Amino acid sequence: MKHWWALIVLGTAQFLMVLDTSVMNVSITQLVHDFDTEVTAIQAVITLYALVMAAFMLIGGKFGDILGRRRVFLLGLIVYGTGSALTAAAPTVWVLALGWSVIEGLGAALVLPAMAALVAESYRGRDRAVAYGVIGGLAGAGIAVGPLLGGWVTTYLTWRLVFAGEVVVVAAVLLCRRVIPQTPLTGPRPRLDGVGAALSAAGLGLGVLGVLQSSTWGWVQPRNAPFTVFGFAPTLFVVGAGVAVLAGFGHWERRRERRGADPLVTLSLLGRPPLRSGLLTLLSQNLILLGLFFAIPLYLQVVQGFDAFQTGLRLLPVSVTMLVTSMGGSALGRVMGPRRVIRLALLILTAAIAWLLAAIDPVIDDAQFAGAMAVLGVGVGLLASQLGNVVQSSAAEKERSEVGGLQFTAQNLGSALGTALIGSLLVGALAHAFTTQVEGHPRLSEETRRTVGVALESGISFVTTDQVRSAAERAGLPPHEVDAVTESYASAQLDGLRAAILATGGVALASFLVTPRLPSGRTGRPPRQPDTDVPPGPPGAAGPAGAAR
Repeated sequence: MKHWWALIVLGTAQFLMVLDTSVMNVSITQLVHDFDTEVTAIQAVITLYALVMAAFMLIGGKFGDILGRRRVFLLGLIVYGTGSALTAAAPTVWVLALGWSVIEGLGAALVLPAMAALVAESYRGRDRAVAYGVIGGLAGAGIAVGPLLGGWVTTYLTWRLVFAGEVVVVAAVLLCRRVIPQTPLTGPRPRLDGVGAALSAAGLGLGVLGVLQSSTWGWVQPRNAPFTVFGFAPTLFVVGAGVAVLAGFGHWERRRERRGADPLVTLSLLGRPPLRSGLLTLLSQNLILLGLFFAIPLYLQVVQGFDAFQTGLRLLPVSVTMLVTSMGGSALGRVMGPRRVIRLALLILTAAIAWLLAAIDPVIDDAQFAGAMAVLGVGVGLLASQLGNVVQSSAAEKERSEVGGLQFTAQNLGSALGTALIGSLLVGALAHAFTTQVEGHPRLSEETRRTVGVALESGISFVTTDQVRSAAERAGLPPHEVDAVTESYASAQLDGLRAAILATGGVALASFLVTPRLPSGRTGRPPRQPDTDVPPGPPGAAGPAGAAR
């Protein structure tokens, strides 16, 4: 049993960092109420959390090589606990963003790459596959427990208790730090590439910022943008600037490699097909899951009127099946090989999303909705059971921290894009559907159509139909037109949700394009890697944190 103590401590940290994300997802409407803000503001906070992690994950991985992985893991926990304490006491949404999105995000960027490397260097062969299976299972457990625990605490006590409890758990993990093995640093320590760090953070930040703000600014025609570029909305220009900065980052990193200087990340690693395909699939997995976990709670809370606990209960099927499948999927990978399992997972995900589209109705059918969510959990769990070990088995021992940084950058970039892009599509589809409904509604006067059109030009939020009804009554509309506007908005809500969910299905289908380069070998036939110091563990173990970020 002593052999697995380190895994218990490392896995607890993994569980912790999944838990609060799922708590946030089921507490959206309560956070909107507590901070007197809008859904888009909470969407921004959730996106910023994943963005901070994505932007600083490569830096966190490099710190592991410079200072030692165990030391950086513990330092990251201290930073994370500090952010949790601030979040628990946050008086405003800005302090919430500082504590949760920024400080906790920075702490996680230090913890997660170090954790992935510590697991890889602590266990070998079959034990490594089992270790990643346990880590992935604990990520699934965080998603399983998070909605239910967070929903119950939010509904009957306060969501702040979850973050206060995290501080206690962090303290307990720090007290058990001696069970984590410490590998002494050998050879010259690498130096941090400050310019590369700044370029990578700025490029990722600009790209996700543009996608996030698209629901407010508009993609082409400006809506509520602070400025325009040649008369167009700034969204595509901000995204383009991010892409340009990332291109500059790539040029800078290759130049440092040619000069023999330490790069922030060795871009030649991405030339390994299994690693590249694994990273792209991780990005897709998190984009799909976080996009759905943003849209579905809105359906349950805003459209159906459920509280946080009732929402958590209805998310329980996806959490439970994901937990079970992610822990048992590693054995399936040893029989079928990772490529087949991942393709099977994508097929199951596509079927689950199609079922969800059929379940999004004005009155929820609990049995149908639960079935779709359970199938969704099976698909995500199968992905989580393979991808972490596929990525880490593509790395040599000396590359563990760097590959861990790439792994969690891909996961959290997917999380940030999932919340930002799917949220943007949801709001955009809502606005389009509402406009179409109002323009074609026979019971609305031309003056009312103009009034609604002017209101839409200043932006639209995903709010309850009661709020729309109140706004229409305050505008002085006659009762029959109040009813017509409210009905139009209710119909547009469902159209927006279906468009957002349909987009995640498109991502699942597109993910098949990267699967041909995934390893197909079964146990005893791992993919050959040219620079690996030790034989990679058998493919088919769970990736750490893929499920929630």
